[in-house]
Amino acid sequence: MARVRVGVQGPLFVSRPRADAFNRVSYVSAALNRVDSFWVPDHLNGVFPRSLWKQKYCGAVRLVPSPDAYLEPWTMLGHLAGRNRLGGMRLGVAVTDTGRRNPAVTAQAAATLNLLTRGRAILGIGPGEREGNEPYGIDWSRPVARFEEAIATIKALWNSNGELVNRDSPYFPLRNAVFDLPPYQGNWPQIWIAGHKPRMLRAVGRYADGFLPAYAQRPQDYAERLDAVRSAASDAGRDPMSIVPAMWLPVVTGKSRRDVDEALESELIKIGGLNFPDEVFERHGAKHPMGERFSGVQDLLPHDIDEQTALTYIRQIPTTVIREATLNGPPEEVLEQAAQWRDSGVRYFILANVNPLQRSLRKGLASARHFNTIVRGLKRL
Repeated sequence: MARVRVGVQGPLFVSRPRADAFNRVSYVSAALNRVDSFWVPDHLNGVFPRSLWKQKYCGAVRLVPSPDAYLEPWTMLGHLAGRNRLGGMRLGVAVTDTGRRNPAVTAQAAATLNLLTRGRAILGIGPGEREGNEPYGIDWSRPVARFEEAIATIKALWNSNGELVNRDSPYFPLRNAVFDLPPYQGNWPQIWIAGHKPRMLRAVGRYADGFLPAYAQRPQDYAERLDAVRSAASDAGRDPMSIVPAMWLPVVTGKSRRDVDEALESELIKIGGLNFPDEVFERHGAKHPMGERFSGVQDLLPHDIDEQTALTYIRQIPTTVIREATLNGPPEEVLEQAAQWRDSGVRYFILANVNPLQRSLRKGLASARHFNTIVRGLKRL
């Protein structure tokens, strides 16, 4: 059995006392824990109602003035590349967006990072979400079709050997396009694709070096989707076992089950349930607060949800939904849960520490010690 590898995703909120303080602490901690990779998200803004960003709901408000002040990920990755000289961690984005980013620009950014890191860049990529596209005038009618064309465009540019590229596409036509950045020692960045539905799973099998879905599934769901990915890879003439089976998971931890259960009831953690599709709620005998057949994070527009409406939604979110979608508990319980994911095929965990979103700032910050215990423990699974 291949060894389990571990990555950590840092936050990109503008924070105090310096803009990248939270990210810097997360990066240094990851390096000290000798993780395999460090990741940053790609958002223009947050994915939960800004009306709840108040100290009575979230202790981190004292350190993070706004949940929508996101630092730009490729700039941050370039900054980290200048610091990432001793640890040798891979650097990745989890995940960038093919809706609001032209694929030629993404190809350039990822290739640049790969040169700066001497081949340690990972391009995590997916269709994106409505909240980062539609409010900014970007068409959101066919995100998966747009994604497929973006991936094909990136690969066409990378494989052009500096020759003029001409390619018909309904989204990204190339007319005598030039891409002359070189690969690092003959290798382009790995492409890890976030996918959940059948069409996206087929795209993972055809194009990806890594499979990187997020929450809103159970270990058995992951196993079924991984089988679909490997079948698609085999159909495309690729080695299905060459695709890295990864999983992005948020972690809620603490010194006791009681502390963790208290954190799970915090408004900013529980409102995360809006990011899950209605099918998850159905498993728990409930309906999605946003309506039947709501697809979750991909179609969520949270920024104009007022405080009282948000609190009403929270009351409709079963805590069992949040427990299912996170690794949660004291470290020993989290490691038992992670073992279930490992047994379902996961070989690379990307963890996000969401503990600072709970009501208590003290407990949120103190939980970093338990999170680090989990990171170290995962490497021994």
